Parts: sequence; structure tokens; C-alpha cells
Amino acid sequence: MAITTSSAVRLVRLLVGMFFRRVGVAGTNHVPETGGGILIAWHPNGLVDPALIVSTFPRQVVFGARHGLFKWPIVGQVMRALGTVPIYRAVDLKDADDEARRNANRKSLDALAQAVCEGRFAALFPEGVSHDAPFLQELKTGAARLYYRAKQLSHQGGVQPVIIPVGLHYDDKTSFRSDALVEFHAPIELTPELDAPIPDDDDEMLRARSSELTVELEPILQEVTHATESWELNRLMGRVRSLMRAERAKRAGANLKAPDMAERTLGMARVWRAYHARVKTDPEAVEALLDKVAAYDSALREVKLDDDDLDKPPPIESKWIPLLLGLQAAVVFLVFPPVLVLGLLINVGPYFLTNLASKLAARQYKDTATVKLLAGMILFPLTWLTFALLVGLGQIQVHESFAGIPRAPWAAGVTTFLIGALGGALALVYLELVDRTWTSIKIRAKRKWGATIIEQLSQERAVLFEALEDISQGLDLPGRLRDDGRISATPGFALDRDDMP
Repeated sequence: MAITTSSAVRLVRLLVGMFFRRVGVAGTNHVPETGGGILIAWHPNGLVDPALIVSTFPRQVVFGARHGLFKWPIVGQVMRALGTVPIYRAVDLKDADDEARRNANRKSLDALAQAVCEGRFAALFPEGVSHDAPFLQELKTGAARLYYRAKQLSHQGGVQPVIIPVGLHYDDKTSFRSDALVEFHAPIELTPELDAPIPDDDDEMLRARSSELTVELEPILQEVTHATESWELNRLMGRVRSLMRAERAKRAGANLKAPDMAERTLGMARVWRAYHARVKTDPEAVEALLDKVAAYDSALREVKLDDDDLDKPPPIESKWIPLLLGLQAAVVFLVFPPVLVLGLLINVGPYFLTNLASKLAARQYKDTATVKLLAGMILFPLTWLTFALLVGLGQIQVHESFAGIPRAPWAAGVTTFLIGALGGALALVYLELVDRTWTSIKIRAKRKWGATIIEQLSQERAVLFEALEDISQGLDLPGRLRDDGRISATPGFALDRDDMP
């Protein structure tokens, strides 16, 4: 039975909702209500990247994807239902000559351009390959060529296409039940020279203009993805974001909850822009400050605490606190597990098999989440059905052995299936509760017996805060600082081409 487009979108949303704990969406107000366009994003997480875009974009979207993916079971069917257009890469068509491959890609380009002219959005990953680097790979000209081809077709009637950069941000891109954020930015405003029409038969001008536009797209994608030269620099930027928020909250006397992905990403955008602005004007000062941040980061990680853990309330304010904490730990670690034992037993097998499959089948780290998603989509429901069948057959045997027990294999099987599905979901909630409880115990213990270290780290954070505030003075940074230390989006904020590094 063929999968419809709406069914494919619902399936993708279901899978995304199962894999991620929370998926934030920002910037949908930037998407025009009419006309088509092109979405461009970096590609750090295999098939999960397009799945996030499909499940969050407010309008119909089609993709261009390498043709080999259409051969994958289930994945190929879903891609066809979504209107995905095959892209033919030279590395995948070793037996085909260049002319045949160019002709095939020309047809794919026209199909995507036609979809844009009909009012849909085509999503492309200009890097052409998924990867694990914290920076962009070399951009291909495909997205630019698509834009100009869509403009050529739109001259025959229709709304001019737009290009919308998409930021894909992951808390931990391979971890089950982590967080993600999809951020749609304002359409790019091109210069009159880049936006000028190209005659249909002028291939030389098309190639030249596509290269020029690709050069313009690269710094824009760098900013929306917060691309950095190394994971070490990326981590230090994250530490700057975290320490600034924690210190602002302390000085405001606010007790903030952990930031969501939207606030974290906006905070990272501020740090990213400040870094690239100041590294141009005073690189030595920036390097010296990063060295101090690295030392603070190392010390904080050594005691296994985060920035805001330094400001938790004193652990022994009342004689009842240890008792209450002990009761919480007893409930979490002793009472809940027996209640969830059936769900855990049913799901422990597919959980470990999914992780094993990701280690064996994922050629690179960036494929891990994709393999987990696809393997889990098959293994978990199959396990629930298997247990349901076994319990149903077992119920029949019990009925035949003990006449007083009614024959109800369907009820037993359905109940077992529901225990497997719901028990697995409850187990995830329980594990998150365990993590929070253990963190609470750990922080209170360290504040009681490591007060001197925590005080030193608090002082270091304050000094770094002042230095970071000084170096960012006079910069136009995204977001609005709240009195309690949080950062909120500035209405109407868009990427400024003059601020691109």
C-alpha cells in the first residue's frame, strides 16, 4: 500500500517526537504565507536533519537527496511520499558517464524548481554530505543553481522565490530523548547584481552567478549554525554562554530554571557574534580571555558541576532537609522500579540492540542517530508484538491447565503490548527523575564538603563575567537581556549581512 504525503509527514513527526524529548521551533514568522522558496541548512545529523525540517516547517517542503537513499526499505517509500527528488552524485554513479549524470541532475533541478514555482519549498543541504565537524564543509553550488532556475521558471508567471537559512541545533545529536531546536531565519536579501535574472540559455552566466551566490551563502550558514574552527572552541563558547547567564542571575537575585534550547541557542548566537567581531579587532585579548575560560571550564568539569550549580541554596538549612532528601531518594530508587519492572524488562532488549546496531552500522558518528531512529522504529514495536503474542499463547495454556481461569488471549496480548509501549515511555520519565534526584544529592554533598572550592569557582566566574562584559561593550548582539539574567528574542531581529565574519 502506497504511503500518502500526509501519512508520511505524520510518521516523521511521530518518530521525531519519540526520539527527542523536546523539539523547539523558532522563526516561523519569517516564512512567507504565499510563494515558494528554498531552505538551506548545514548537515550534521544524517537523516535526522531532514526529518526535523519536515516535522516543523509550517508549509509543504520537498527535498533533494542522493538517489541511493531511495533503495533503503521504508525510508525510500517515505521519501517518495514526501516528493523527494533524487540527486545523482559522481561518487554514487561510477558506471555512468558525466553527461548522463549531468542530464539526470538537470531533470532533478527542474523538478525542484517547478515545485518552488508551484508554491512549495525545496530544502537542500549545500554541503552535499552529512558530517561530524563543528564547521561547514565546502558548499556545492546546487542550492544557488536551484534558486536561479526557479527564478527563470517564475518569470513565466508566479511569485519570486526566497532563500531561508535554517539553523539546526542539537543538545546531543546522537542521544535518545535529548533536545533539539529548528530555527527559521528571515529570507536573505540579495544585492541587485546577484538577484538579476539570467537568460534561459546562458549556462556560462548561470555557473558564474551560482558560484558568486554560493560564496555569499557560506558566511550566512556559518552564523545560523554557529560554526567554529574546532569542538574545543565550540565548547568554550558554550561555557561562556553558561557562565554569563549564571552570573547575571546571581547578581539579580534570581533562581532560574535550566534554559531551554531556544534560549541556549540565542545565548550561543551572542557569544558567537561577539567572538567573531572582537577576534578581528583584538585577537590577542580574545585569545588570553579564552585561556582563562578554558582554565575555569577545566576546574568546573573536574568537580563535575555546572555554572549555576555554584549558586544552589546551602544544603543543610534545616534538620529536616536530609530526611526529605532521603525520602525522595527512597521513593525514586526503591518504590518506583518494581512498578516499572515489566516495562523495563520488555524494552531492555530492543534498547541494547538499537545501541548495538548504531555502533555496528553507523559508519560515522553523524549516522548514529539515524541508525538508532530506524532500528528503534522496527525493533521496539516488533518486541512489543512478540511479547504480546507469547503472553497471549501463554494465557491459552494457563486456561487449559486451570479450568477456573477464563480464556482471554487477546486481552492478555493487548495488555502486554500496552505495558511494553507505555512502560517504555514511563521508564524514560523515571530515568530522567533518577538523574535529577542524583544530581540534587551530588550538588548538596559537594556544597557541604567542598565549600572552599565552590567559593573559588564563584569568584573566578565573577572575574570572567566582568572581562567578558568589557570586551563585548559596543557590540550589537542578538537577543534582549532580561533583568533576571535570561535572554529573549528581539522581535524582528534578522541576520545583518554587514556583521558576517
